[in-house]
Amino acid sequence: MLTAASAARVALEPLVAAPTAFRHTRSVGSSAALRSRYGGELSIPLRTDRPTTIVNFVSTLDGVTSYSTPEASGGGEISGHFEPDRFVMGLLRALADVVLVGAGTLRADSDGAWTPRSIHPDNASEFRDLREGLGLRPNPITAIVTGSGSIDLRHPGLADPAVEVVVVTTRAGEAVLRQQAVPRHIEIRSTGDRVEPRDLLRTLAFRGADLVLCEGGPHLLGQLLEARVVDEIFLTIAPQLAGRSSSTPRLGLVEGAAFTVADAPWARLADLRRAGDHLFARYDLAEGKNR
Repeated sequence: MLTAASAARVALEPLVAAPTAFRHTRSVGSSAALRSRYGGELSIPLRTDRPTTIVNFVSTLDGVTSYSTPEASGGGEISGHFEPDRFVMGLLRALADVVLVGAGTLRADSDGAWTPRSIHPDNASEFRDLREGLGLRPNPITAIVTGSGSIDLRHPGLADPAVEVVVVTTRAGEAVLRQQAVPRHIEIRSTGDRVEPRDLLRTLAFRGADLVLCEGGPHLLGQLLEARVVDEIFLTIAPQLAGRSSSTPRLGLVEGAAFTVADAPWARLADLRRAGDHLFARYDLAEGKNR
């Protein structure tokens, strides 16, 4: 069994790799070092009608994505702080124009930042070179979604002036946010009375986004799935069982949305890799049933 310590620099082993034949893609292509770590090419098709939206989560075998306690609210406790999982997070961030998170995820990660180098500094130079070769800005935009505006703009993850931040909110949320000092690198955008997923993506497209990476939380994912705007899910499956009970509720992969048998989204398994006992699955929702 690979532990967090022993898994350092271990390449992912491909188990299922479905070919992709799309005209417009964004890929790791030019970086031999990153391709080697990932165990092959990583290429993401880009849509022409709206930003491609991909999701990256880690869950236990029983679908828990957070222990939901102050000391264990993030994905690190779910993955076991597994180095290959952090590498994949960094690689997806390096390909993205925008890293999108909900207000709950921001509040739960009191010192996090949403850049490639922050999650996997060992490959910071390779991530930087990849983005430069793709003609992308040095860092992906950090996008925060909040309906109420109840976030602290002084959060450490929003403090770096080299990382552009877009806060997408409602009119009421904008009024709340503007009661704080707003740094020059943070932009507040209102979409009206509600933040609808398609309005959110239009706002990000206006900022030049072709590829949006959503890292949570489960409520935001539920809203995106309901709007049918999720194209792919990258899911790390950690070999642990967390359990739940009425006295110990825990977040699952999707929260705040419940589908019926008739309209539940289905996905196609596009890729599967492993590192030790962790599985790294890639699901294509664009080609699933009920799309």
